Amino acid sequence: MIAILKNAIMKRGDYLNVTRDEVVDYLNEVKKSVEEGQYQISSRTKNQCLYIDYVFSEQRCKEILLNLEADDFSEAVQNDHPQHPEELLYIFGKDVLLLPKQGGDEETVSLYIKFNKLANFYVIVISFHKQDYPLVYKFK
Repeated sequence: MIAILKNAIMKRGDYLNVTRDEVVDYLNEVKKSVEEGQYQISSRTKNQCLYIDYVFSEQRCKEILLNLEADDFSEAVQNDHPQHPEELLYIFGKDVLLLPKQGGDEETVSLYIKFNKLANFYVIVISFHKQDYPLVYKFK
């Protein structure tokens, strides 16, 4: 059991050794895909909450994606989907101002954003929702 945990920690640690330059390159490719409309936001219930709770649109989502920076990077993890274990998923966080639909002033919302950039440069935004817990940022 200890050997399995140790191996998992070492394996996970390998993905944390992503350099700033690699993240910049990754983001440039993601942004190009977003600009060209070669992306989709997963229709998971959790992702739809921003549209329910805040004055939020596809255009605002696109703006946020295009404004991500290397400093917003948290970590890269192996896809835990059994059919795609070779894929790396990049996780970012971003604080944005959003207006609640129920009224009141704009509030700062910390977002959790997880990407899967496929080999054909199509991007799947797996997660785009409020953070469940504070992220640790690699370059901040």
